[in-house]
Amino acid sequence: MRVVTAGAHGKIARRLGRLLSQRGDTAVGIIRNPEHRADLEADGVEPVVLDLEQASVEELAAVVSGADAVVFAAGGGPDSGIERKDSVDRGAAVLLADAAVAAGVRPYLLISSIGVELVAGDAPPEDMDEVFVAYLRAKLAAEEHVLSREGLSPMVIRPGSLTDDPGTGRVRLEHTTDRGEVPRDDVAAVLVALLDDPKDGTVVELLTGDTPIPEAVSALP
Repeated sequence: MRVVTAGAHGKIARRLGRLLSQRGDTAVGIIRNPEHRADLEADGVEPVVLDLEQASVEELAAVVSGADAVVFAAGGGPDSGIERKDSVDRGAAVLLADAAVAAGVRPYLLISSIGVELVAGDAPPEDMDEVFVAYLRAKLAAEEHVLSREGLSPMVIRPGSLTDDPGTGRVRLEHTTDRGEVPRDDVAAVLVALLDDPKDGTVVELLTGDTPIPEAVSALP
């Protein structure tokens, strides 16, 4: 399998790249900073330097051409402001969707966030930070574009609060769950399982749970 990941130097994305490489798949990672090349190469991932805030659909389509799937794991980062929440968390996700369609690549895994439904209306919770509101709105807009884009087979994963604890291999993968945590190890493992067993159009929340990951993915409609 050939998998292209946007935002490939992120914590989830690097775990995903290592899992794919270790089992013999071809992992291609899109990064903005050329200084991150060596890290990806050490993981067994082929780095491609491309700024998704500046790239055209055609440039990105050339990168994803021939892939079996694409994964969007990019983000503006915890220190970015409202503008970059939109340009990266929404804009780059939309760009990847359009490039995948142009290249004829259907499977698209979008890492979103639990809680996006809180900003679905015009009035978010009063005590919510405005930058976090912008982040959730960007993620929700990305979901809506990807899920409605003709030519894609989208899958949206909304992890809970992310931790660097060792993965347990057991999760809750449901359409509605409580709030909670999940190790990044297990998020990456769920992404691999969805690449192997795609669930077109699924939108699920992901938390630590009791069900082995292959069983949790297989049980999705």
